[in-house]
Amino acid sequence: MKIVSWNVAGFRAVLKKGFEDFFESENADIYCLQEVKALPEQIEFHPEGFYFYINPAEKKGYSGTAIYTKIEPLSVTYGMGIEEHDHEGRIVTLEFQDFYLVNQYVPNVKRDLSRLDYRMVWEDDFKAYLKKLEEKKPVVVCGDFNVAHNEIDIKNAKGNIGNAGFTYEERGKFTDLLAAGFVDTFRHAYPDLKDKYTWWSYMGKAREKNIGWRIDYFIASESVIDKIKEPEILDSVTGSDHCPIAITAELN
Repeated sequence: MKIVSWNVAGFRAVLKKGFEDFFESENADIYCLQEVKALPEQIEFHPEGFYFYINPAEKKGYSGTAIYTKIEPLSVTYGMGIEEHDHEGRIVTLEFQDFYLVNQYVPNVKRDLSRLDYRMVWEDDFKAYLKKLEEKKPVVVCGDFNVAHNEIDIKNAKGNIGNAGFTYEERGKFTDLLAAGFVDTFRHAYPDLKDKYTWWSYMGKAREKNIGWRIDYFIASESVIDKIKEPEILDSVTGSDHCPIAITAELN
């Protein structure tokens, strides 16, 4: 199955910027969206043959995750079951026969790092949530992780050390997640590939100059990494400050 992940930075906005054409041309089996910023009744895109699941934030016009899937899941879960974390619509989990698919949108620490302490709690609880799922079957996780893991994942590494999305704390938590038995699928396939990013600032023609960050990922349980093929960064697709990413998974 082909799975696409995209932080659309407002689903209603991206629908006016060619999303439907992208959806049809990409011809994926599953589309995982982050930062949809919409309630179910505000979304008018319902393609034939797809099941639709959405976890909106309680705060209107904020955060939220959604999934379109051709394959009906065995079960659907919203959030991670922790009161502190489940008001912002950041997780949708689908259970399939062979694996769990987790679509998530990690909290941003904010420019002044005022949410860094909360982010550290989220990271630990999210890792525990994934490991609990993994007790039953392998896990594939996609979405906006809001961190560039290593210097190869960001254009101006030295100038951004300590900034939101490139603090040692955030990078360390991503390292911890991988150490817990997960694999960054893109870096697994392309360990040394530079200048491939998924997010660009709207300032200073950053996208035109490819001054970007790779902060959107597919990670997978080590046990299924050989079944994950063709990790892609679809950086020619516009409509958001992020671009879509995709994998082909030999899973059911």
